[in-house]
Amino acid sequence: MLQARTCVVFDLDGTLADTSGDLLAAANACFRAMGEGDLLGPGDALVALNGGRAMLRLGFSRLRGVDEAEVDRWYPRLLEAYAGAICHHTQLYPGAVEAMEILRRQGRSLAICTNKPEGLAEALMRQLGVRDLFAGLVGADTLPVRKPDPAPYRLAVDRAGGAARSMLVGDTETDRRTGQAAGVPVALVTFGHEGEGVARLEPEALIGHFDELPEVAARLLG
Repeated sequence: MLQARTCVVFDLDGTLADTSGDLLAAANACFRAMGEGDLLGPGDALVALNGGRAMLRLGFSRLRGVDEAEVDRWYPRLLEAYAGAICHHTQLYPGAVEAMEILRRQGRSLAICTNKPEGLAEALMRQLGVRDLFAGLVGADTLPVRKPDPAPYRLAVDRAGGAARSMLVGDTETDRRTGQAAGVPVALVTFGHEGEGVARLEPEALIGHFDELPEVAARLLG
């Protein structure tokens, strides 16, 4: 296989798509099953993007305190609820598809490195109609480790065909730390739920709209 000259690796939740609505709904389905009603709302979107266990912990903290055994017990139920309604509210951020198409025309390969389980990430990208834009995808359970360990990032690049130079596009401190561990530049989006707050992480670039990404990639990757 010919090695791609450069590769752009994307986080998924909060970077490519706003998945918070469906994540919160899955957590609330668990709380309703407990007889507690909806415990999380739109204001908890940032917690939602930290994963299912984070949402369960937040909900339990509003009840009787966090019990990790209870978190572990309900986590599979949350994943089941999420898998059954994974794309009711989720939407790609504006300009994402157009930016990816430009990058591909420039000869760059694209990959996804997410802390969402791989099967769920695959299902979501198919339902959003953009799976074919990405040559590689690595999820939270693809390897024994997850971001910010650099191994999933490196595997994502390998699955996309390999590259002499690569970069990560994300929205959180986890993405910033992943890039640092892998020794690659990071661009953080400011249209996610933390907004301009990600500037505190001092990434190599900030992106306020996806139409800025091709120019940022040219600057960081050549």
